[in-house]
Amino acid sequence: MTHSIKARTTLNNGSEMPWLGLGVYKLANGGEVEDAIRYALDIGYRSIDTASIYENEAGVGRALRDCGIPRDEIFLTTKLWNTDQRERRQLAAFEESLDRLGLDYVDLYLVHWPVADRFQETWPLMEEIYDSGRARAIGVSNFMQDHLEKLMDDCRIVPAVNQVEFHPHLVQPELLDFCERHEIRLEAWSPLMQGEVTDEPTIVALAKKYGKSPAQVVLRWDLQHGVVTIPKSGRPERIAENAGIFDFELAAGDMTLLDGLDQGRRLGPSPWQVDF
Repeated sequence: MTHSIKARTTLNNGSEMPWLGLGVYKLANGGEVEDAIRYALDIGYRSIDTASIYENEAGVGRALRDCGIPRDEIFLTTKLWNTDQRERRQLAAFEESLDRLGLDYVDLYLVHWPVADRFQETWPLMEEIYDSGRARAIGVSNFMQDHLEKLMDDCRIVPAVNQVEFHPHLVQPELLDFCERHEIRLEAWSPLMQGEVTDEPTIVALAKKYGKSPAQVVLRWDLQHGVVTIPKSGRPERIAENAGIFDFELAAGDMTLLDGLDQGRRLGPSPWQVDF
């Protein structure tokens, strides 16, 4: 399934999304984000994940336009921010993202958070964007099962992706199962627990066993759960390390060991309290 950085999963609408991508959260617009993307693309990455709130879409778009790789080989994700939902600027916000990126389309457009009393009215507008062909797939981020059920009660298009906080301290097996049953691909943000994977003895022990880094073990665990993963880094050595996950496989017992680290522990905001 996932033995090459070029490996892709087929989403529920037929689009193909790489299993591994580069997250660019907190990378400064301009040189920092552009250098990170160029390096990642040079070593084989073909998926880049940004968002309007990251304030680096312009740099992301510049890096993609200047890299020399055909646009249709790169999978680009960006996201609709909460304020634009509250102010009912969904369509305008998408146009602004495309303008900043300097691109004709994105491969995946996500509703960044389930803003109460807004996300259900936002989704038909996402479907409209999809119908226009300027987002090749649409999905959501930080949606829990109850949010998905509300959205799917009257949606025309089932989300292709649900990007959530997912790591060994927050496994969410019920959500993973729900998404699998409805052909929604789960995608992990903060997969490395903001660097805390190196402090977890079980992960460190498994890293020694496999001759890999703790980060590589956890990212491989993601893939074997059928979860797309987008570790964030601006450092070439980390970007390269995170890509070194396609030449080994975790034994079933070791997958279970990692699953057992679950604490239901969030490092990010609660999806049920979106007041930002």
